[in-house]
Parts: sequence; structure tokens; C-alpha cells
Amino acid sequence: MIQPFDDTYFMRQALSEARLAAEEGEVPVGAVITCQGRIIARAHNQTERLHDVTAHAELLAITAATDALGAKYLTDCTLYVTVEPCVMCAGAIGWAQVGTIVYGTTDEKRGYSRFAPQAFHPKAQVKRGILEAECADEMRRFFQSRR
Repeated sequence: MIQPFDDTYFMRQALSEARLAAEEGEVPVGAVITCQGRIIARAHNQTERLHDVTAHAELLAITAATDALGAKYLTDCTLYVTVEPCVMCAGAIGWAQVGTIVYGTTDEKRGYSRFAPQAFHPKAQVKRGILEAECADEMRRFFQSRR
């Protein structure tokens, strides 16, 4: 049976957010948070727009999701993000107790797995490599255009 709302579908939604970020001159990282198969939050990097180094897609999505649910914990939620979260975001994801984290491409330089592999909640599930090539290409195109 075909599932129209699977990990690939939701990662494509996160990629749409990443492309919005790129159009705004932001590093193209996008995120969506789902609960019971429905998107409850979406965001993209806004560090330049807000002049705020903490305005990463994941943090903005967590804030929107907790507001939508009226709760501080996201244990029954899934975060889809195009790039492996940094240490700062991984800490917030852990504190928010996000149940499942799905990311597209790794971040060899700043990814959480290099510096803080235990940052997520101990019960969290992690899925890597969903639409990995597309997520990596989005980052590559953005940085090539800046050189």
C-alpha cells in the first residue's frame, strides 16, 4: 500500500522550507514537525533576518510546535530537518523530548553526532539519510553561489 504521508513526503516539505531560506539569503535548512501524521509546525533558518545566531530552523519549529500543542514536550512528534542538527539544536531537541528525529544529510563540520552524540532524549529514534542527495545538493548549490 502506498503511504502518501511518509518520511519522504515530510522531508520534501522540509526541503521546501530550506528553499525558502535560500531565497532569503539564509543557509538552506528547513524543518517540519508532525504529530499524528499531520504537520503542526514548519520553519527555516532566519539567522540573517532576525540577526540572531539561535534562529535555526529546528529551534523555530520547536517553538511553533510547542505553541500549537500548548505543551513543552514533543514526545509524540517527529522532527524532519534537511541537515543534521548542530549541537545547540540537538540540545533543544533533547530538552523538548522529540520522539523521532529524521534528517536528510549529515553535517561533517558541525553536526551533533560528532560533538554530542547523546544529546537527544534517550528514547528518541533517529533516522538518517532521507532524501540525502537532494538535501546535500541544496546546501552545495547555496554555498557554491556564495563563492
